[in-house]
Amino acid sequence: MKQTFFFVTLIFQLLCLGSFQPPETPNLKSAVPFAKTISIEELKKTLFTFSSDSYEGRYTGEIGQKKAAKFLKEHHQKNGVLTPLGNNDYYQEIPSLFLPENTKASENVVAFVKGSIKPEEILVISAHYDHLGTQGAKIFNGADDNSSGTVALLEIAEAFQLAKEKGLGPKRSVLFLHLTAEEQGLYGSKWYVQNPLFPLKNHIANLNIDMIGRIDDIHIENSNYLYLIGADKLSSELHVLSEQTNKATLNLTLDYTYNRKNDPNRFFYRSDHYNFAKNNIPVIFYFNGVHEDYHLETDTPEKINYELLQKRVQLIFYTAWNIANRENRLVIDN
Repeated sequence: MKQTFFFVTLIFQLLCLGSFQPPETPNLKSAVPFAKTISIEELKKTLFTFSSDSYEGRYTGEIGQKKAAKFLKEHHQKNGVLTPLGNNDYYQEIPSLFLPENTKASENVVAFVKGSIKPEEILVISAHYDHLGTQGAKIFNGADDNSSGTVALLEIAEAFQLAKEKGLGPKRSVLFLHLTAEEQGLYGSKWYVQNPLFPLKNHIANLNIDMIGRIDDIHIENSNYLYLIGADKLSSELHVLSEQTNKATLNLTLDYTYNRKNDPNRFFYRSDHYNFAKNNIPVIFYFNGVHEDYHLETDTPEKINYELLQKRVQLIFYTAWNIANRENRLVIDN
């Protein structure tokens, strides 16, 4: 009886092992040279420019935001990153009627690296580039919110483009989406998902970057951290891939405090990834938490921690690399 039980148990275990499919492990060796191009010097130079007074706080529809959009377009052009729209057009126009009352027409800025094997599958990496504008003599430059995410997106786009030029471009396409009108209520991403440049069903994931240049009060003693929100909401594979990538590369402390269902701050609903998640597209929201300069004119570029910003941007690049180059599309299982 004991011997029969042993053989039955053994057969059951073998069957379970045969059906078990472990998560795809990260393969990042070829990504390292391109991650290293994401430098402190470039991040700092671009962020100081983008959050300067000349952009007048980048309020949606106003002159400063238009200048910011032109800066983004020219930056991508300089680095050889193409537009998915053709004809050298990097702007996805948003009419004023779609935006809140008294808000002028605006535009998302889009750039694109086409995939080599599965070009129809689209990974979206996003960051909003608008901010709060001016109030009298006060200029809300938004260095952390969200110049930090904007320069991250520019650097990641350049790294993927360099990889493509070396014959190591991503298997899947990567859309770099600079979103407008986030501060007014996520209108840039709302417009995009209602008017996608590619079928929504082909969007495999969204990595959204919003405020990654500072340290909050909770992490003063351990600044080597980053909040992640939403990674496990739709795809457990995305969460596992994210964790594996971090352990294999930067090994930051990934803080899931704001990922809890009962989070009173409701950050999951407060940035542009939410409009992708609502459409059943797996997301990760990268965030450093709030600080004393949040939504104040004192959110200025000299307060950014550029060494930490570099690490965070490199982690997001590595994560995007793994998503874009894995064998199978992420499974939606939640």
